[in-house]
Amino acid sequence: MIKKLVAIMLTALIALIVGFNIWGAATLGSMEPAANAERDPTANKVVMVFGATGSAGGGLVKAAIEDTEVDTVYVVTRRTTEYLDSVKNSAKVSIIMHKDFTDYSAITDQLSETTTVLWALGKSSLQVDEATYTLIHVDFPAAFMPTWLAARKQAGAINAPMSWHFIAGMGTEDSDAPWAHDKRKTERNMAALAEGTGLRVFSYRSAYIRPVSETTNAGHHITEALLRPGSLVTSSKELGQAMLEISARTKELPNGSLLDNADSLAYTKAYQQQHQIK
Repeated sequence: MIKKLVAIMLTALIALIVGFNIWGAATLGSMEPAANAERDPTANKVVMVFGATGSAGGGLVKAAIEDTEVDTVYVVTRRTTEYLDSVKNSAKVSIIMHKDFTDYSAITDQLSETTTVLWALGKSSLQVDEATYTLIHVDFPAAFMPTWLAARKQAGAINAPMSWHFIAGMGTEDSDAPWAHDKRKTERNMAALAEGTGLRVFSYRSAYIRPVSETTNAGHHITEALLRPGSLVTSSKELGQAMLEISARTKELPNGSLLDNADSLAYTKAYQQQHQIK
Protein backbone atom coordinates (compact mmCIF):
# COMPACT_ATOMS: atom_id res chain seq x y z
CA MET A 1 0.00 0.00 0.00
CA ILE A 2 2.77 2.41 0.91
CA LYS A 3 4.70 1.58 -2.27
CA LYS A 4 1.57 2.19 -4.34
CA LEU A 5 0.96 5.52 -2.63
CA VAL A 6 4.57 6.59 -3.20
CA ALA A 7 4.32 5.58 -6.87
CA ILE A 8 1.14 7.64 -7.29
CA MET A 9 2.75 10.66 -5.64
CA LEU A 10 5.87 10.39 -7.81
CA THR A 11 3.77 10.04 -10.95
CA ALA A 12 1.77 13.12 -9.99
CA LEU A 13 4.95 15.09 -9.28
CA ILE A 14 6.48 14.12 -12.62
CA ALA A 15 3.27 15.06 -14.43
CA LEU A 16 3.24 18.42 -12.64
CA ILE A 17 6.86 19.15 -13.57
CA VAL A 18 6.33 18.12 -17.20
CA GLY A 19 3.16 20.19 -17.41
CA PHE A 20 4.83 23.21 -15.88
CA ASN A 21 7.70 22.98 -18.38
CA ILE A 22 5.31 22.63 -21.31
CA TRP A 23 3.42 25.70 -20.08
CA GLY A 24 6.65 27.66 -19.74
CA ALA A 25 7.95 26.69 -23.16
CA ALA A 26 4.61 27.57 -24.77
CA THR A 27 3.86 30.88 -23.04
CA LEU A 28 7.07 32.56 -21.88
CA GLY A 29 9.34 34.72 -23.98
CA SER A 30 8.04 37.62 -26.09
CA MET A 31 11.28 39.57 -26.52
CA GLU A 32 14.06 38.95 -28.99
CA PRO A 33 17.30 40.91 -28.51
CA ALA A 34 18.24 42.88 -31.59
CA ALA A 35 21.06 41.44 -33.65
CA ASN A 36 24.14 43.67 -33.86
CA ALA A 37 22.58 46.05 -31.37
CA GLU A 38 24.05 49.44 -30.60
CA ARG A 39 25.72 49.20 -27.18
CA ASP A 40 27.12 51.86 -24.85
CA PRO A 41 30.17 50.34 -23.12
CA THR A 42 30.05 53.05 -20.44
CA ALA A 43 26.43 52.38 -19.42
CA ASN A 44 27.47 49.99 -16.64
CA LYS A 45 30.60 51.80 -15.54
CA VAL A 46 29.45 52.04 -11.91
CA VAL A 47 27.04 49.39 -10.61
CA MET A 48 25.29 49.42 -7.24
CA VAL A 49 23.78 46.19 -5.88
CA PHE A 50 21.12 45.91 -3.18
CA GLY A 51 20.11 42.60 -1.60
CA ALA A 52 23.49 40.97 -2.12
CA THR A 53 23.03 38.65 0.86
CA GLY A 54 19.95 36.99 -0.67
CA SER A 55 19.61 34.09 -3.08
CA ALA A 56 19.65 36.33 -6.16
CA GLY A 57 21.93 39.15 -5.03
CA GLY A 58 25.19 37.24 -4.79
CA GLY A 59 25.03 36.29 -8.45
CA LEU A 60 24.29 39.89 -9.44
CA VAL A 61 27.46 40.94 -7.62
CA LYS A 62 29.43 38.20 -9.34
CA ALA A 63 28.14 39.17 -12.78
CA ALA A 64 29.15 42.79 -12.20
CA ILE A 65 32.61 41.87 -10.91
CA GLU A 66 33.31 39.68 -13.94
CA ASP A 67 32.06 42.25 -16.48
CA THR A 68 34.99 44.00 -18.15
CA GLU A 69 32.86 47.10 -18.81
CA VAL A 70 32.19 47.61 -15.08
CA ASP A 71 34.78 49.69 -13.21
CA THR A 72 33.18 49.86 -9.75
CA VAL A 73 30.71 47.68 -7.85
CA TYR A 74 29.08 49.22 -4.78
CA VAL A 75 27.40 46.64 -2.56
CA VAL A 76 24.94 48.29 -0.17
CA THR A 77 24.05 45.89 2.63
CA ARG A 78 23.12 45.56 6.31
CA ARG A 79 25.48 42.64 6.83
CA THR A 80 28.12 40.63 5.07
CA THR A 81 28.24 36.97 4.04
CA GLU A 82 30.94 34.43 3.39
CA TYR A 83 30.63 35.12 -0.33
CA LEU A 84 30.86 38.90 0.09
CA ASP A 85 33.85 38.45 2.37
CA SER A 86 35.51 36.46 -0.41
CA VAL A 87 35.16 39.29 -2.95
CA LYS A 88 35.58 42.38 -0.76
CA ASN A 89 39.27 42.67 -1.64
CA SER A 90 38.54 42.88 -5.35
CA ALA A 91 39.77 46.18 -6.77
CA LYS A 92 36.27 46.76 -8.15
CA VAL A 93 34.26 46.11 -5.01
CA SER A 94 33.30 48.53 -2.27
CA ILE A 95 31.01 47.16 0.43
CA ILE A 96 28.90 49.85 2.11
CA MET A 97 27.34 48.89 5.42
CA HIS A 98 23.96 50.62 5.53
CA LYS A 99 21.25 50.30 8.17
CA ASP A 100 18.34 52.59 7.25
CA PHE A 101 16.88 51.77 3.84
CA THR A 102 14.42 54.65 4.06
CA ASP A 103 17.30 57.17 4.10
CA TYR A 104 20.13 57.17 1.55
CA SER A 105 21.58 60.59 2.32
CA ALA A 106 24.78 58.98 3.64
CA ILE A 107 25.66 57.51 0.22
CA THR A 108 24.86 60.43 -2.10
CA ASP A 109 28.49 60.65 -3.26
CA GLN A 110 28.35 57.05 -4.48
CA LEU A 111 24.89 57.55 -5.94
CA SER A 112 26.10 60.49 -7.99
CA GLU A 113 28.51 58.13 -9.79
CA THR A 114 26.16 55.16 -10.13
CA THR A 115 24.85 54.36 -13.61
CA THR A 116 23.23 50.97 -12.96
CA VAL A 117 21.32 49.69 -9.93
CA LEU A 118 20.57 45.98 -9.47
CA TRP A 119 17.83 45.76 -6.84
CA ALA A 120 17.40 42.31 -5.29
CA LEU A 121 16.41 43.57 -1.86
CA GLY A 122 13.46 41.66 -0.51
CA LYS A 123 11.87 39.06 1.74
CA SER A 124 9.40 36.27 1.12
CA SER A 125 5.84 37.18 2.10
CA LEU A 126 5.94 34.02 4.24
CA GLN A 127 8.76 35.44 6.36
CA VAL A 128 7.31 38.81 7.38
CA ASP A 129 3.95 40.42 8.09
CA GLU A 130 2.14 42.47 5.45
CA ALA A 131 3.23 45.87 6.82
CA THR A 132 6.89 44.86 6.89
CA TYR A 133 6.61 43.42 3.40
CA THR A 134 5.25 46.72 2.11
CA LEU A 135 8.00 48.63 3.91
CA ILE A 136 10.69 46.54 2.20
CA HIS A 137 9.20 46.26 -1.29
CA VAL A 138 7.44 49.60 -1.69
CA ASP A 139 8.82 52.11 0.80
CA PHE A 140 12.52 51.23 0.48
CA PRO A 141 12.69 51.75 -3.30
CA ALA A 142 10.35 54.76 -3.08
CA ALA A 143 12.86 56.40 -0.73
CA PHE A 144 15.84 55.39 -2.84
CA MET A 145 14.81 56.59 -6.28
CA PRO A 146 14.37 60.35 -5.59
CA THR A 147 17.67 60.42 -3.69
CA TRP A 148 19.52 58.74 -6.56
CA LEU A 149 17.98 61.02 -9.18
CA ALA A 150 18.74 64.11 -7.10
CA ALA A 151 22.37 63.00 -6.73
CA ARG A 152 22.67 62.42 -10.46
CA LYS A 153 21.10 65.81 -11.17
CA GLN A 154 23.54 67.49 -8.81
CA ALA A 155 26.36 65.76 -10.71
CA GLY A 156 24.99 67.01 -14.04
CA ALA A 157 24.21 63.46 -15.19
CA ILE A 158 20.43 63.28 -14.91
CA ASN A 159 20.01 62.75 -18.66
CA ALA A 160 22.85 60.26 -19.05
CA PRO A 161 21.92 56.60 -19.57
CA MET A 162 20.93 54.97 -16.26
CA SER A 163 19.03 51.81 -15.39
CA TRP A 164 17.26 50.36 -12.36
CA HIS A 165 16.63 46.60 -12.40
CA PHE A 166 13.99 45.17 -10.06
CA ILE A 167 13.27 41.49 -9.36
CA ALA A 168 9.48 41.22 -9.03
CA GLY A 169 8.97 37.50 -9.58
CA MET A 170 6.62 35.30 -11.56
CA GLY A 171 2.96 35.78 -10.72
CA THR A 172 3.25 39.51 -10.10
CA GLU A 173 0.86 40.36 -12.92
CA ASP A 174 -1.97 37.93 -12.26
CA SER A 175 -2.03 37.35 -8.52
CA ASP A 176 -4.44 39.18 -6.22
CA ALA A 177 -2.19 38.52 -3.21
CA PRO A 178 -0.92 41.56 -1.27
CA TRP A 179 2.69 40.79 -2.22
CA ALA A 180 1.86 41.01 -5.93
CA HIS A 181 -0.01 44.28 -5.40
CA ASP A 182 3.09 45.71 -3.72
CA LYS A 183 5.39 44.56 -6.51
CA ARG A 184 3.12 46.03 -9.19
CA LYS A 185 2.92 49.30 -7.27
CA THR A 186 6.71 49.56 -7.15
CA GLU A 187 7.00 48.77 -10.86
CA ARG A 188 4.60 51.59 -11.73
CA ASN A 189 5.97 54.09 -9.24
CA MET A 190 9.59 53.65 -10.23
CA ALA A 191 8.85 53.86 -13.96
CA ALA A 192 6.86 57.05 -13.34
CA LEU A 193 9.73 58.64 -11.41
CA ALA A 194 12.10 57.83 -14.29
CA GLU A 195 10.04 59.73 -16.88
CA GLY A 196 11.81 62.80 -18.25
CA THR A 197 15.27 61.59 -17.20
CA GLY A 198 17.91 59.31 -18.71
CA LEU A 199 16.74 56.49 -16.42
CA ARG A 200 15.03 53.33 -17.59
CA VAL A 201 13.35 50.97 -15.11
CA PHE A 202 13.09 47.25 -15.78
CA SER A 203 11.21 44.58 -13.84
CA TYR A 204 11.97 40.86 -13.96
CA ARG A 205 9.09 38.42 -13.53
CA SER A 206 11.55 35.63 -12.81
CA ALA A 207 10.63 32.08 -11.80
CA TYR A 208 13.26 30.01 -9.96
CA ILE A 209 16.60 31.78 -9.46
CA ARG A 210 19.51 29.54 -8.54
CA PRO A 211 21.89 31.20 -6.06
CA VAL A 212 25.50 32.04 -6.86
CA SER A 213 27.52 28.86 -7.45
CA GLU A 214 29.64 29.38 -4.32
CA THR A 215 26.55 28.88 -2.14
CA THR A 216 24.57 26.21 -4.01
CA ASN A 217 23.94 22.61 -3.09
CA ALA A 218 22.71 19.51 -4.90
CA GLY A 219 19.07 20.47 -4.34
CA HIS A 220 19.53 23.77 -6.17
CA HIS A 221 21.07 22.03 -9.18
CA ILE A 222 18.40 19.30 -9.29
CA THR A 223 15.67 21.95 -9.26
CA GLU A 224 17.46 23.82 -12.02
CA ALA A 225 17.74 20.68 -14.16
CA LEU A 226 14.04 19.93 -13.72
CA LEU A 227 12.85 23.42 -14.66
CA ARG A 228 15.38 24.46 -17.31
CA PRO A 229 13.49 22.87 -20.29
CA GLY A 230 10.57 25.25 -19.84
CA SER A 231 12.73 28.36 -19.35
CA LEU A 232 11.55 28.45 -15.74
CA VAL A 233 14.94 28.84 -14.14
CA THR A 234 17.91 31.15 -14.38
CA SER A 235 21.03 31.35 -12.28
CA SER A 236 21.50 34.56 -10.35
CA LYS A 237 24.67 35.31 -12.32
CA GLU A 238 22.83 34.77 -15.61
CA LEU A 239 20.15 37.18 -14.45
CA GLY A 240 22.85 39.73 -13.65
CA GLN A 241 24.32 39.28 -17.11
CA ALA A 242 20.90 39.90 -18.66
CA MET A 243 20.51 43.08 -16.62
CA LEU A 244 23.91 44.38 -17.67
CA GLU A 245 23.23 43.60 -21.33
CA ILE A 246 19.91 45.42 -21.24
CA SER A 247 21.58 48.44 -19.62
CA ALA A 248 24.24 48.54 -22.33
CA ARG A 249 21.59 48.48 -25.06
CA THR A 250 20.54 52.01 -24.19
CA LYS A 251 18.15 52.43 -27.12
CA GLU A 252 16.52 49.02 -27.22
CA LEU A 253 13.97 48.55 -24.44
CA PRO A 254 11.81 51.41 -23.12
CA ASN A 255 11.39 52.53 -19.55
CA GLY A 256 8.92 50.30 -17.69
CA SER A 257 9.66 47.12 -19.65
CA LEU A 258 8.59 43.86 -17.97
CA LEU A 259 10.62 40.73 -18.66
CA ASP A 260 9.63 37.14 -17.95
CA ASN A 261 12.14 34.37 -17.34
CA ALA A 262 12.54 33.43 -21.00
CA ASP A 263 13.05 37.09 -21.93
CA SER A 264 15.88 37.47 -19.42
CA LEU A 265 17.47 34.22 -20.65
CA ALA A 266 17.45 35.62 -24.19
CA TYR A 267 19.40 38.67 -23.01
CA THR A 268 21.74 36.44 -21.03
CA LYS A 269 22.53 34.61 -24.27
CA ALA A 270 23.08 37.93 -26.06
CA TYR A 271 25.42 39.04 -23.26
CA GLN A 272 27.41 35.83 -23.41
CA GLN A 273 27.74 36.10 -27.18
CA GLN A 274 28.89 39.72 -26.88
CA HIS A 275 31.51 38.81 -24.28
CA GLN A 276 32.40 35.49 -25.94
CA ILE A 277 31.43 33.43 -22.90
CA LYS A 278 30.84 29.75 -23.55
